[in-house]
Amino acid sequence: MKQFINAKEDVVTEAIDGLLRNADGRLARLDGFPHIKVVVRTDWDRSKVALVSGGGSGHEPSHAGFVGQGMLTAAVCGDVFASPSVDAVLAGILAVTGEAGCLLIVKNYTGDRLNFGLAAERARAFGIKVAMVVVDDDVALPDLPQPRGVAGTLFVHKIAGAAAEAGASLDEIAALAQKTIDGVFSIGMSLDTCTVPGSPKEDRIAAGKAELGLGIHGEAGVEQVDFEGARHAMEMVAEKLKPHLDDRPHVALLNNLGSTTPLEMSVLAEELCRSSIAGKVSHMIGPAPLMTSLDMRGFSVSLLPVGVDELNALKAPVAPVAWPGMAEVGQPHIVPLPDGLSPIQPMASEHAGHRALIERCCAILLEAEDRLNALDAKSGDGDTGSTLATACRALMAALDRMPLADLTQLYRALGSELSQTMGGSSGVLLAIFFAAAGDASANGKDAVGALSAGLDRIMQVGGASPGDRTMIDALAPALAALDDGLDVAARAARAGADATSKITRAKAGRATYVAARSLAGHNDPGAEAVALLLEGLSGAA
Repeated sequence: MKQFINAKEDVVTEAIDGLLRNADGRLARLDGFPHIKVVVRTDWDRSKVALVSGGGSGHEPSHAGFVGQGMLTAAVCGDVFASPSVDAVLAGILAVTGEAGCLLIVKNYTGDRLNFGLAAERARAFGIKVAMVVVDDDVALPDLPQPRGVAGTLFVHKIAGAAAEAGASLDEIAALAQKTIDGVFSIGMSLDTCTVPGSPKEDRIAAGKAELGLGIHGEAGVEQVDFEGARHAMEMVAEKLKPHLDDRPHVALLNNLGSTTPLEMSVLAEELCRSSIAGKVSHMIGPAPLMTSLDMRGFSVSLLPVGVDELNALKAPVAPVAWPGMAEVGQPHIVPLPDGLSPIQPMASEHAGHRALIERCCAILLEAEDRLNALDAKSGDGDTGSTLATACRALMAALDRMPLADLTQLYRALGSELSQTMGGSSGVLLAIFFAAAGDASANGKDAVGALSAGLDRIMQVGGASPGDRTMIDALAPALAALDDGLDVAARAARAGADATSKITRAKAGRATYVAARSLAGHNDPGAEAVALLLEGLSGAA
């Protein structure tokens, strides 16, 4: 798999230096590359308790991204998914620890426990006060004698960091950290495994499946389940978390495991707020990439029961920009549309023929959604079918309030509905088309004349003409032939749509930005949609 790296041996050291170049002098690294990779604060007051964490790399922004005021004092970085050495951990301890002592925050993996633990013993031999806590928040595999440490570790960093910044003692901070560990619990889900630099990708998760409870190093989870969308996925996660809830309010940390898009993460945040455990979630951190697993396409949810003290610690300001902050969960805030934009609802009326025609048109375009998306991917961004399908679903839902018996008002109502529900240039052009058709109908034009007036208007406004490789290449000949019957119009639309495959220099629409080699041999998706629609209507006639 292609990755933006150079040599796999250099990926961690180069990434650390890339982080430091943008840290505005607040962070530095110890001079120990490549074996000792430690990021430290440059503004550290050694009279306070130092917080040192770390582990294998590949979880960015954890751990180096959380070094800074209010969180970690130092992060000790190993190679990808590999624990740092004892010497590296000891170097981090010695670099930042004063008389107040140091707390090591370690995730529950054998390598981390051993290396951090032995480094703590060696530091104590130097007369340094060191305490260590081990995070074991993963509840995916309940029978494990030592549960894994995952994204819930960030709660420990934040709460302990606030206490250290306030000047608490080592014993006090260690107790707060342990209390947080005892309360936090986490589980993740992914649609794919991660890709370790320099290694082949393990395709363990089959198409149509998701893995529940996999580890942050790509370890197998508790089970593979059928993937049925974001809502079902979040509810499965919620069911695994539910037995660990108590009566207190909880803060949720919604973590992006690597390559889940921000759009998807926002959908998952909405589903968490609608899930069966939503009533227990008072605040949310994220959604954000916090403890990732390279490019894993998944998410995790960590929950921590909180009181006033924990909330204050989680709200406390911090310097690391990777920390997204915490917000109280509420309802979406809605304000009225500005005056003049609230749609005027027409007087509904019934007409069986017009209803059936609209329903048939919508069914044809819904059936063609995937086909049109695939065609649009050749010359655009692959959404023509989805855009039309969204409009069709909205029109179907609006039929009961449409003025179906009044053709003039129906044209205008269709234009109004499309202007609100159909995005992209197609939406506004079709809104203009039907609005102009309504005006023409009001002035006495018959159906063909009204629709032809709509075509004239979109050519005037959109600037496209026949031959420019747009939907007009199918729509114009179809309307010209419509008086001769639907079959003739359908054949004309098909000929116009097929002709667009030979037009490799588009003069209007999104295809103008696409190279000729990508257009050759592929029909314009807008023209294809017109042809499919008329062919479907002709076949039903």
